[in-house]
Amino acid sequence: MEKEMVIVLDFGGQYNQLIARRVRECNVYCEVHSHSMNLEKLKELNPKGIIFTGGPNSVYQEGAPGCAKEIFEMGIPILGICYGAQLMAYLLGGSVKTAPVSEYGKTEAEVDKSAVLFSNVQEKTICWMSHTDYIEKEPEGFRVTAHTPVCPVAAMENVEKQLYAVQFHPEVIHTQEGMKMLSDFVYNICNCKGNWRMDSFVETSIRQIQEKVGSGKVLCALSGGVDSSVAAVLLAKAVGKQLTCVFVDHGLLRKNEGDEVEAVFGPKGLYDLNFVRVNAQERFYAKLAGVEEPEMKRRIIGEEFIRVFEEEAKKIGAVDFLVQGTIYPDVIESGLGKSAVIKSHHNVGGLPDCVDFKEIIEPLRLLFKDEVRKAGLELGIPEHLVYRQPFPGPGLGVRIIGEVTAQKVRMVQEADAIYREEIVKAGADKNLGQYFAALTNMRSVGVMGDERTYDYAVVLRAVNTSDFMTAEAAQIPWEALGTVAGRIVNEVKGVNRVLYDCTGKPPATIEFE
Repeated sequence: MEKEMVIVLDFGGQYNQLIARRVRECNVYCEVHSHSMNLEKLKELNPKGIIFTGGPNSVYQEGAPGCAKEIFEMGIPILGICYGAQLMAYLLGGSVKTAPVSEYGKTEAEVDKSAVLFSNVQEKTICWMSHTDYIEKEPEGFRVTAHTPVCPVAAMENVEKQLYAVQFHPEVIHTQEGMKMLSDFVYNICNCKGNWRMDSFVETSIRQIQEKVGSGKVLCALSGGVDSSVAAVLLAKAVGKQLTCVFVDHGLLRKNEGDEVEAVFGPKGLYDLNFVRVNAQERFYAKLAGVEEPEMKRRIIGEEFIRVFEEEAKKIGAVDFLVQGTIYPDVIESGLGKSAVIKSHHNVGGLPDCVDFKEIIEPLRLLFKDEVRKAGLELGIPEHLVYRQPFPGPGLGVRIIGEVTAQKVRMVQEADAIYREEIVKAGADKNLGQYFAALTNMRSVGVMGDERTYDYAVVLRAVNTSDFMTAEAAQIPWEALGTVAGRIVNEVKGVNRVLYDCTGKPPATIEFE
């Protein structure tokens, strides 16, 4: 079977991995590479198509990311998105300038339905714009295929040379018909057949892990969350008893979660694993004392995790490999490569410079959350584990604004447990991507029992998302929110106010920190 591949060239935007994920939704394998990739290497990969990503720069600035002009003569279909569209126009003789009016957010674009990208799209369609520059004039040989009231070239094409460009972002969910456009590019322009599946990923990963590990010993950093659980089972199938799973209870877990993780993966659990639980609550609290900045908290927690794993590895003896459940959103938000740092994840950007392991294995690094879940089902992991609520590695450390203390952990644990219980009871949990309670650093005056209080505010968060790169705030029934707020104020000592976060991603992140 011919191996189909689409290459995404990274120019520094935040949605680069999301573009790859959308292509994979079309069952076409996709890889992300730097914009500086050598053209000969690119030819060796024999891609069916190339996609230029967005980026934070202006194409006409000195030192802005670029590419060799010869790429447009390779005969491979190219789709430029946002910065990628502007770069295509700029290199081929068009005009790119600062826009008189910047466009951010949902925008109605008028499209030419005779264009291949828009053959299955409404004549007026909602697109997600995010740009301060714009294509003032298209290059010779191109024709304009979409526009908005303030953007004269919202899309353009040169069918003869198989070059296509859109100023908006078709990969985000806010562009209502974006998947139709990307599907048309992949199938009708690149002529892909769509033969890539998750079952082949699992089989290939097990074989690659066996080849890499050989007879070596492996330690898996098991948090009990979806990602690390799938990584643990994948490694167990690959290397069996060569694997030891170490679960670190850092005191920043949800209520009763430590015992729940041990019940699943411990000696009496579902899997035949070497399982070690380390209770390190006081150790982490001491390290976090006085620290308020969220990025610093992430790095402290990340380093302390590694130190605990190193200590446990020495007890096991001669451990060569550390396994982590890193996934694509972790990587892109940690700012690896050209993209800006959004937040360091403890298992990516939060790693210390010196790690006492031969190598770190991240078998899920190329997957998005929904793909991780599919891999989990392929591995035979029960659905209730595969679809459990995501939880960040730094845990409640990043759901507590300001300094982390044992008292604050207790407050957010209790509030979060009430929230989750009532949301399930109300049947409002269906299709929610993630929902949780966070503790703000804001204190305000309240009245309880005819007495003045000066206590903390809890924020409730719930989002709808499939890929965790973009999200919409969920519309939780007001009655359910009222019940939750009443219970939290009455039952959680130190809290006198409850707020609901209505912000999507972007501009916010899903976590509240």
